[in-house]
Amino acid sequence: MPSAARATTPGLATFLSSIRGSPVEYSIDQLISFLKRRQIRNSQPCAIATAHLLRRVVGACRVTDVAKLIERVQQVGQRLVAAQPKELSVGNIVRRVLGVIRDEAEENRKSETGPYNETATGSRPEPPDPKSKDQSESGPSRGTGLLPSAAPNGRPPLLTSNASYVAGTNAPITTSLFSLLSHPPSKAPSPSGTPGTQSPGRQSPSTIPAKPTLQDAQDLRAEVMEGIQEIIDELKQVDDQIAGYAPDHIHSNAIILTHTPSMTVQKFFLKAAAKRKFTVVYAETSPVDHLASPPANARSTTENHDEVSSRGFQKALTVAGITVVVVPFSAVFALMSRVTKVVLDTHVVLADGGLVAAAGAKAIAKAASVHRTPVVVLSGVYKLSPVYPFDTEALIEFGEPSKVIAFGDGHLVGKVGVENPLFDFVAPELVDLYITNLGGHAPSYLYRIAADHYRSEDMHLTKSEVS
Repeated sequence: MPSAARATTPGLATFLSSIRGSPVEYSIDQLISFLKRRQIRNSQPCAIATAHLLRRVVGACRVTDVAKLIERVQQVGQRLVAAQPKELSVGNIVRRVLGVIRDEAEENRKSETGPYNETATGSRPEPPDPKSKDQSESGPSRGTGLLPSAAPNGRPPLLTSNASYVAGTNAPITTSLFSLLSHPPSKAPSPSGTPGTQSPGRQSPSTIPAKPTLQDAQDLRAEVMEGIQEIIDELKQVDDQIAGYAPDHIHSNAIILTHTPSMTVQKFFLKAAAKRKFTVVYAETSPVDHLASPPANARSTTENHDEVSSRGFQKALTVAGITVVVVPFSAVFALMSRVTKVVLDTHVVLADGGLVAAAGAKAIAKAASVHRTPVVVLSGVYKLSPVYPFDTEALIEFGEPSKVIAFGDGHLVGKVGVENPLFDFVAPELVDLYITNLGGHAPSYLYRIAADHYRSEDMHLTKSEVS
């Protein structure tokens, strides 16, 4: 009976199976409900659910105007971000989808104008005037004291500031190098019929943009949906791509300290174990972590991709031949002098290089800073947010106090305020290296990656992010 109840628990798998045959508005309300109730939590499940929903929204949006499509995605993204503001990966996926729409619209606009269109390149080269050609070939006027308009070999002569061309020619006036400031540049008159003589209120037929048709809108939606599918594929492969850099950062006989039993860290260690022999020191941070039994679906990569039980994490590493040493969190500072490297997982990475990770990460990072132990953080690019941590307290999520003090301790109820923070904010100066699916980066370089993945128009989705 408990196994059947666990199988029908709503979550990411339930949402993905129901999104195809459900109306769009129902799917939006369903995801908002899952986010509010924390039935879909952690960065990767929230990002996957958001990407699938936005692909469904773009496919069902029957508009021919790109601005209306962007507005529709922005409205849905604002509702999702407002449902769970602490899951910054939701806003990251919304920004990336908006960037895909803007990029595809700009590419279509460039393909329609062409490389030689006057709206893109300014003005076309003007054909030579036959009258000026005849005057230049006729030679200088005698008795006038003026220089010719062109030399016989086709090269204009060297002129001074007092010299000019014959009146009536269309060539610009050339001045000396020493009198450029006294002679402001003047635009050469263009013959009638050229683009330069058209009034600004009237446009030629080639400059008037064509109205988008239904076929153009369908092609744009198809390209945007293809771009969203690439984001979904990236989310599925991000852990394997990060694990590919493990042999470069873990050496033989190394002692690695970690405290986050996540799938990203587990794959990172398993990849390195194929070529290296090392020891993992696992610090238990939760007071009830060693008492929790692994759930039956702990290895499920669809429902609980980021959530790995402590025992399941230790067992997977032990089977691969890795020596795992479990220590209490209070012994971290004493053991840090023998640790060669600290590997941490993250919940979200901010633009200044700081991160929000599981509770206990800040204390471990500070202990590593005292002992000069390098701290390496594993994070996918989808966790990188362009938000700056102006209010770090707003990024911390708190859990139920009963996990720390049970209600059986009745003499403490009403006398002690108990807080159970689920996350810690780690400053960028405590981190030495970030390993993403794009490679290793210093914390000071993350702003450049954020600028490459997000458009400046989509930095702030809601007013609450600005404040």
